[in-house]
Amino acid sequence: MRHANGLPKVLQRFIIAALLLTTGTGMAASIGGKLELEDYGSFFVNGRSYKTNHPGSSLVTGRAPPGSITINQMYVQYRIPAGRKNVPVVMVHGSGHTGMTYETTPDGREGWATYFLRKSFPVYVVDHAGRGRSGFNPTPINAVADKAAEPAALPTLFLGTIERSWPNFRFGPEYPKTFPNVQFPMEAMDQYLAQLVPNAETTLEGGGRNTVSALIALLDKIGPAVIMVHSQSGVYGLEVARQRPHLVKALVSVEGGCETVSAKDIATPFVKVPFVSVWGDNSKGAWGVNGDKRREGCVQAVNMINSGGGRATFMLLPEMGIPGNSHMMMMDRNNLQVADMIQKWIMENAGK
Repeated sequence: MRHANGLPKVLQRFIIAALLLTTGTGMAASIGGKLELEDYGSFFVNGRSYKTNHPGSSLVTGRAPPGSITINQMYVQYRIPAGRKNVPVVMVHGSGHTGMTYETTPDGREGWATYFLRKSFPVYVVDHAGRGRSGFNPTPINAVADKAAEPAALPTLFLGTIERSWPNFRFGPEYPKTFPNVQFPMEAMDQYLAQLVPNAETTLEGGGRNTVSALIALLDKIGPAVIMVHSQSGVYGLEVARQRPHLVKALVSVEGGCETVSAKDIATPFVKVPFVSVWGDNSKGAWGVNGDKRREGCVQAVNMINSGGGRATFMLLPEMGIPGNSHMMMMDRNNLQVADMIQKWIMENAGK
């Protein structure tokens, strides 16, 4: 396995000790010990050249002249385990987040990216096109600043407040109350809030559709893989399965939207693509999008897929004896227990 910007072959199969220093905020001393890797690196997919008349100004060099920039690219970080390998997993975050979602938890424990790697899954973690390390297009913002566009044309860069996120991510019924059984590491809330970023894909024509296109380009590059989506990216995963059913080994949706699943989908991608919808606790009667409507929509989608001859599973964790998980279950205190269940499902349904 060799990727652009990867380590030279001579440095492959190296061993890294993934350690975090203990801090005064309750951070763990280690995220799980040594990891033996065959390869590690990062690259971009799906970027295109874009002519801009409003690249902006620099305090050092002043106003930049018109020219070409790259937009729509998606950042991909990959980790390939040494030795025997399971099916690759592409991890896609949700609204207001980046690939950090799957990395070290806010309180310093092991995240899903390294835990799946430890279990012999090659892991690809992405930042949505227009988000985080993928960058965005400053042109529509600068055009307003240059008075070349009306203020109404200024794109909205949404970033949810803690007051809104609290009940929506089901830390508690309302800010600052917590659910008595919540698994999220509330003592590390400052670390969690620090990782949130605006949804800057609004600066790109097509918005989230660019992430769908980039995920397809990624599969075309690396070959068949499991797609794991979360929240906002749930519907992105469905679209990738529609367009590349032969490359999506399975679709794992962590509280992602299922509302776009149709009868036509059942007869085409989902007769071939195994699907699982995973849900945490306290969603019944919950405020916001991550409540009854989205959850029941996923139940309906699972039933449709199974009735149409596909393989679909609905996992409601509290009904499986795992209580207290939030919308951010990959960060919860029992995140590795949840990961074990997902890995078991992948092995049973997607193979190696």
